Amino acid sequence: MNIVFFGTPDYVVPVVDGLLQYFRTNANPHPIAAVITQSPKPAGREKRLVYSPVDFWAYEKKIPKFFDPADLINEQIYADIGVLASYGQFIPEEVIKLFKYGILNIHPSLLPLWRGASPIQASIISGESKTGASIINLDKLLDHGPIVAQFKDEVSDSDTTESLRQRLFTRSSEVMPALIEAYTAGKISLKKQDEEKATFTRQIKKEDAYIEPSVINAVLKGKTLRKKWSINFIKDFTINYSTDSINLFIRAMNPWPVAWSNIKIKNQQLRVKILKAHIEGSQLVPDEVQLEGKSPVSWKQFSEGYPNFTF
Repeated sequence: MNIVFFGTPDYVVPVVDGLLQYFRTNANPHPIAAVITQSPKPAGREKRLVYSPVDFWAYEKKIPKFFDPADLINEQIYADIGVLASYGQFIPEEVIKLFKYGILNIHPSLLPLWRGASPIQASIISGESKTGASIINLDKLLDHGPIVAQFKDEVSDSDTTESLRQRLFTRSSEVMPALIEAYTAGKISLKKQDEEKATFTRQIKKEDAYIEPSVINAVLKGKTLRKKWSINFIKDFTINYSTDSINLFIRAMNPWPVAWSNIKIKNQQLRVKILKAHIEGSQLVPDEVQLEGKSPVSWKQFSEGYPNFTF
């Protein structure tokens, strides 16, 4: 079995590493034919190029890596199947057709629910108690292909996007090797997605994590506002402003971009990030916050340091 892996962030490294360990044999010591990952990005004040975790993994394993899917055609890289997990870019149809068994895409939701770039955040914000991951046969449309397999997982009361995402992709890394064997042997019947049940998300921007100061003031006092909140990165989705919904939103925005609001200190308006919070009775209680330009501190430390602040 020869595989091309498409992926970028750290939480998908266990997936490609698991495939390497499972399919590597004396007869086939290099089952990962190539890795496609996003190109290095400038970061920090000095704008130094930062390479992706999957890029580092491929470098250490001496596996060919490319930044453009079309390079597979140009470099004549052949493999039986592709596996995609949070690659972050569009795969052209001509690349999909390179593989005898197509490309299997790991998507962290129970499709057709929450297609698009932010399914885990949507699962948390919507208050779901169960979510999961879907492995689909990639086609040219967004998260549209037929379902090869799905598994379910619980969403705990303390889950953030980071913790839930890590768990779903760890489980995916455990599932994928045997699934590929069964799929390529023709032992799995594909299931068409129900288009009428499809819901959609998009890539989150920093401004999407903003919470109005009046809303923060209300939930700190345990009040529910009588108006709807439109979640910008989820298509046609609104919820009520309440202590529960703000707490879910804060968890969903962790670790990025982090929920934030505006705060006044000595007549100066500043941004403050709300990293963690919990609910006591009907009130939202912040646990950890970060004023712009400062380090994260506990809510107690913040309140003592800025006793006259107002949202």
